[in-house]
Amino acid sequence: MSGRLILLRHGQSHGNVERRLDTRPPGADLTDLGREQAREFAVARGHAPGLLVHSVARRAAQTAAEIATELRLSPEELPGIHEVQAGELENRNDDDAIAEFNAIYQRWHQGELDLAMPGGESARDVLDRYLPVLTDLRLRYLDNDAWTEDIVVVSHGAAIRLTAATLAGWRAASCSTITWRTPRR
Repeated sequence: MSGRLILLRHGQSHGNVERRLDTRPPGADLTDLGREQAREFAVARGHAPGLLVHSVARRAAQTAAEIATELRLSPEELPGIHEVQAGELENRNDDDAIAEFNAIYQRWHQGELDLAMPGGESARDVLDRYLPVLTDLRLRYLDNDAWTEDIVVVSHGAAIRLTAATLAGWRAASCSTITWRTPRR
């Protein structure tokens, strides 16, 4: 196995600008800056990954499309790698909603995996849908000695941080990376 699994957060969306908990697909579009961020990632990368996948959310698909255009490849949509579902906090941008989301999210990183967002998902729910997708990519590609390319997964910040922390065995306070590299044989 010689490729890397790169977890990439989508570019800036209109929901981000509005500071809205925009978690339910399809969600908001990218801003012009978000499209530029995606193109900058592709240019900085310089070469196409072996596989480019994205979540079902519009902003992730648009990010992948911008990358794909720059690097001349076709992105693939994968279910299960969308954002943490905020439930009753969906589309809210008030301080109380943001604080409640963040407080629950922090508790997840402290080990309370069964605690759910009000009317939404628990950390266990997120991991139970997200980790099998990454495991499948690893087994199909990265564990194959003939595979030499990277896999770029365009997804969402909270889901990526939770998943990366879990894969690395880290708590949120020490998890700031969005790239997970599988050990080489």
